[in-house]
Formats: sequence, C-alpha cells, structure tokens
Amino acid sequence: MPESDLSPRRRQLVLAICCMSLLIVSLDNTVLNVALPSMAREFDTSISGMQWTIDAYTLVLASLLMLAGSTGDRVGRRRVFQAGLAVFTLGSVLCSLAPNLESLVAFRMIQAVGGSMLNPVAMSIITNTFTEPRERARAIGVWGGVVGISMAAGPLVGGLLVDSVGWRAIFWVNLPVGLAALFLTTRYVPESRAPKPRRPDPVGQLLVIVLLGALTYAIIEAPTAGWTSPLIMLFAGAAAAALAGLLRYEPRRAEPLIDLRFFRSAPFSGATVIAISAFAALGGFLFLSTLYLQDVRGLDALHAGLWMLPMAAMTLVCAPLSGRLVGSRGPRLSLLIAGVTMTASGVLFAAFEAEDSEGTRLLAYVLFGIGFGMVNAPITNTAVAGMPRAQAGVAAAVASTSRQIGQTLGVAVIGAVLASGVTTSYATDFTPASRPAWWIITACGATVLCVGALTSGPWARATARRTAERLAPETAEPPQAPKPA
Repeated sequence: MPESDLSPRRRQLVLAICCMSLLIVSLDNTVLNVALPSMAREFDTSISGMQWTIDAYTLVLASLLMLAGSTGDRVGRRRVFQAGLAVFTLGSVLCSLAPNLESLVAFRMIQAVGGSMLNPVAMSIITNTFTEPRERARAIGVWGGVVGISMAAGPLVGGLLVDSVGWRAIFWVNLPVGLAALFLTTRYVPESRAPKPRRPDPVGQLLVIVLLGALTYAIIEAPTAGWTSPLIMLFAGAAAAALAGLLRYEPRRAEPLIDLRFFRSAPFSGATVIAISAFAALGGFLFLSTLYLQDVRGLDALHAGLWMLPMAAMTLVCAPLSGRLVGSRGPRLSLLIAGVTMTASGVLFAAFEAEDSEGTRLLAYVLFGIGFGMVNAPITNTAVAGMPRAQAGVAAAVASTSRQIGQTLGVAVIGAVLASGVTTSYATDFTPASRPAWWIITACGATVLCVGALTSGPWARATARRTAERLAPETAEPPQAPKPA
C-alpha cells in the first residue's frame, strides 16, 4: 500500500513508530552526558576521553547519514530502518559490556552505524506519509517534541540509573524500545522507494569520512599534542584536502552523494547552517553543564539531571508549538525566537557568570530550552520543503547530517577550549576556562538569529522556487514549495 493511501490512524501509527527510533537515539545522547563523570572515574580518562565517547558516535553518524538516506530511497526505507534498529540495539548491548574506554568508543561507533539508518530514513518515511504541507509540518513538530521528551527523560533516567545501578545501565533502556520498534515496523510500516534513487557514490562517501574524522581528531587532540604539532597539522591538512576534493568531485557526478545544487536554495542552505550552529550550541551546552554540575558543584548524577530538567521541559513544550507555527506561518517566527533565546542564554553565562547565581542559571537553562525547542521544526521542514519528494531521503539526510556535524564540532571545540584554559584541574579552573566556550555558544545562537532572518524572507523563497524548478524535471513528482512566512 502506498504511504499516501494510508488511513489517518495508520499514518499516526507510522509516525509513532518513527518517533520511537528518534527517542532511543536522542535519549542515548542525553543519558550519556549525565554519565560522563562516572565513566571518566572508572576508566581514569581525561576531558578528551569524555569527548571521544560522544564524538565517536556523532562522527560516524554524521559520516553515514547521507549514505543511509540514499540507500533507503534505493533498496527500501522499511528494510534499511529495520536494519538500523537491529544494529543500534546490538551496539547498545555491547556498550553496556565495554571493559575499557577504547572498547566503549568502538562499540559507540557500532551504535552509530545503526543510528545512521534511523533518523534520515524515518524522516523520509514521514515526509512521504504526510504529503500535505501543513499536516507534514505538524508531524515534524511531533517528531521534534520527541527530542524534548528525550531531553526531559534523559537526565532523570540517566541520573537514577547511574546512582542506583551504574553507568552501564544507561544502555539497557534502548533494548525494550528498540525491539518493540523493530516488531511494529515489520507489521505496520509499508515499504517504499524513491522512483529514481541515486546511485552509490563511494568516492564521495570516503571524502566525507576523511573530512569529518580528520577535522574532529585535530580539534580534540590539539590541546594535548599542540595546535602546531606535525600530527595536528597533518590531520588538519587532510580535512582541508577532503573538503576541496568534495567541492571539485561531487559537481561532476550525475548522481552525487551530496547534490550541491540543493544549496542554491537559500532556505535549504540556511537550514544547514542553522542546524550546525544550534546543535553545536547544544553539544557544548550539555558538555559544560555536566562537568560543572557534577565535578565543580559536586552534585550526584540525579541532582545534576534535575538541574537540566527546566531546559528539557521547555524543549518539550516548545517543539510541537514550533511545528504548528511553521505549519501556519512559516519558519521565520520560530527561527527568530530560537536565535534570540539561545543567544540570551549564552550571554547570561558568558557575561553575567550564571554559574554563580542559581536564579540566573535557572533562567539561562529555561531560555536555552525554549530556543532549542523552537529551532528543530523549521530546520527539518525547510530542508525537505522545496525539494522533490522523490529525493526526500537525501534532503532529510543532509539536515540530519548537519545536526550531527554541529554536535560533533560543538563537543570537540568546546572541550578543546576548556582544556586549553585549564592549568591545574578543570574542577578548579572551570569558571575562567569556560568563559570563551560560553561566548562560542553565544555566537552560535546569534548565527541562528541572523541566518534565520536572512533565509526566510521573499528573496530566499524565490531562490527555493528556482531550485525546485531545476530539480523537478529529474523526478516523477512535483516539488513542494516552502510555505511563505
């Protein structure tokens, strides 16, 4: 049965199943942040070791998302989605058994291979199930609300498990959800493919892996090895060469991994930049908050999780609200609110030392939660709107990749800046060492505001229409133009 012919009840069930996959992927990240100090003590690792437990996952995820999206369009979205659920669940079991840091990092990479098959493929299923623009925007708002649920539940669930059972238990929560989603997918999600999927692009895929891997390694290890050390310069050079190779090679392919023509659409390009900025801010914000609350303030994992609850609660409330706003008024208002509140949150820490005042810190957490809740729906909706639905997997994968690149860079850069400012111990030097990091988070919020304003007006919508017209002849289905603001 075609996805568009499903009954309203069946469509809602498909949305719920797709949201289950997002829940375990998002919950895994938020739970892990709360557990970082416990892992660091057991494995006797440094800041860079903690960074790698996060970035090993997001790095592999970012590298493979576009491949997974195009593979789903080609061989079947349900088939790829099922494979992702199985691999992610297996990776979770392995992570819970990791005997050392190196094994944990390797098992997190296995998790990421499965995770890469979930979000872009699920978003492609949603996009092809909810074809009416307003209905689709609301469905994406529900999808974004699941991120809020994971942020709300993650710190509490993680804190309870870490304090009562141990950090290994945080990976157990993925098992029942993953197995249930796998069973329900088999029964209720229809199989679908793109009418004209892209061919594999192994050279482009390799260049993406080299670019992201080399860049992340250089940033994380630079504070230890030295910013001008031969090793760091080698990896930085490899990243630059891979980027140059992508820009030169991809436009010459008839069916590239990354269709650079998508970026002629200002809303699409803006959504990419906004996704990187917003998720870099999120990755850095959670990383700094976890270290501060547990290692500087001395709170246990549960009480640290409770401090993050106001941020998570606001994300939970604002994500579906943002989806409705995008469906009725376009993405502009949501992006402006997100940019203002995320910038204000960063300023409270960077300029007003919110760490020293519980009231100011609480306000900063609330503001960041509002901003992050408002930003998700316009990113996803803008990325897939204006693009042919036949290539929904690729377009959604670019948006998802941008998120993971942002989170990877956020943790890498913020951790590197923090490590560079520590002279004795980061517990002692945290406040002055973290000040530049908070300014970076502020700059990310300001980027969301400025780029959101620039790429959601009449000029930007005109570029999206022209891009859609160029891409439409290559597909059997007409493009969906972005809804005016």
